Amino acid sequence: MTTLDFGPATTTLRDLVTSVGDDQLTLPTPCSAYSVGDLVDHVGGLALAFAGAARKEQVPGSEQGGSGDATRLEPGWRARIDGSLADLAEAWRAPAAYDGDTMAGPVEMSGAEAAAVALNEVVVHGWDLASALGVPYAVREEDVAACLAFVRPFSTPEAAAFRGDAFGEVLPVPVGAPALVELLALLGRRG
Repeated sequence: MTTLDFGPATTTLRDLVTSVGDDQLTLPTPCSAYSVGDLVDHVGGLALAFAGAARKEQVPGSEQGGSGDATRLEPGWRARIDGSLADLAEAWRAPAAYDGDTMAGPVEMSGAEAAAVALNEVVVHGWDLASALGVPYAVREEDVAACLAFVRPFSTPEAAAFRGDAFGEVLPVPVGAPALVELLALLGRRG
């Protein structure tokens, strides 16, 4: 099993999270149900859940699953989420993280699937946060390629019933679009 290097994507997201000003918490994001504060809370929860998934441990605080709620952001949340994202990257460096089955919050999946979901969450929500803050977003081509390999099977008309509400409606991908724009379109975002 090939391990994924979460370091660059989590570093980018860590920088974005720690740059969020209190006055930006109510800004809208490309995730229509989330403000910046809700998205940041979601990122903190997913970092805990997927670090636990890598270690095959249920982590206290990951029970919230995919929800995001800015009212849960306590004093010091920037440092806490920054540390959780660093821990997420570290947890997926272990080859054993990809073996067998695991749980991410309330969902059971293989270790390899959990890694793919986690990287997709980090990359796409990094873009969501950068877009909401109006700052440039840089991501490695190999990270986008790994996310596309995960997302494409869920983006066909035949898979529509399996998408649930985790992904937005598939949008048309412009001819010759960069890989990141394709990824975002497959997840219902205009890049």
